[in-house]
Amino acid sequence: MRILIAEDDSILTDGLTRSLRQSGYAVDAVSDGIAADAALMAQEFDLLILDLGLPRMSGLEVLSKLRARQSRLPVLILTAADSVEQRVKGLDHGADDYMAKPFSLSELEARVRALARRGAGGGSTILHHGKLECEQTGRVALVNQQTLDLSAREVSLLEILLTRSGRMVSKTQIVDHLCEWGEEVSSNAIEVYVHRLRKKLDDSGVKITTVRGLGYCLEREQPASTATL
Repeated sequence: MRILIAEDDSILTDGLTRSLRQSGYAVDAVSDGIAADAALMAQEFDLLILDLGLPRMSGLEVLSKLRARQSRLPVLILTAADSVEQRVKGLDHGADDYMAKPFSLSELEARVRALARRGAGGGSTILHHGKLECEQTGRVALVNQQTLDLSAREVSLLEILLTRSGRMVSKTQIVDHLCEWGEEVSSNAIEVYVHRLRKKLDDSGVKITTVRGLGYCLEREQPASTATL
């Protein structure tokens, strides 16, 4: 899951970035509204954390432009504690949730998880496919209730494939949702991540199929047919 933070307070941005990265999210950050608008037009994100008091272009204008492009990207706005009017305007302009400063990082991460579920269509935090379960809140994967030993990046890759199960996912899509700006990730590196995850999904009832030149698809394994005489 890839998150864009649009916040001009560098100390707050650093704290949010460290906390979210420790939870396994890919995080990019900008410090003004024009940069935020440009990033949202150029790149696909899964969530926007938006300060309304941005320089150069206000957060409300960024949000209005985003919704005018028919984007359904989940947006969590950040506002000053006494700015009730701004909070109301943010929600009226299409924000999904808001938090008043100061706030606890644990509450913000809970809001992030809730908005991520809403962006994926809502419902449970547990993704199922065959005997495989991926619990998004705790960011763990299980097969037959046994926890798989996955790295944070492998969990993120599994989430990408599970939310698109049965559909082709290109390497470009994986990079867009898995990696941050400035992070050099080669095609070979993606192949390595997929290879490692594929090995760890043995006996899970699902498999990662490679379609050369197109990408990857998570599919349910078909039981082997038995010949009859």
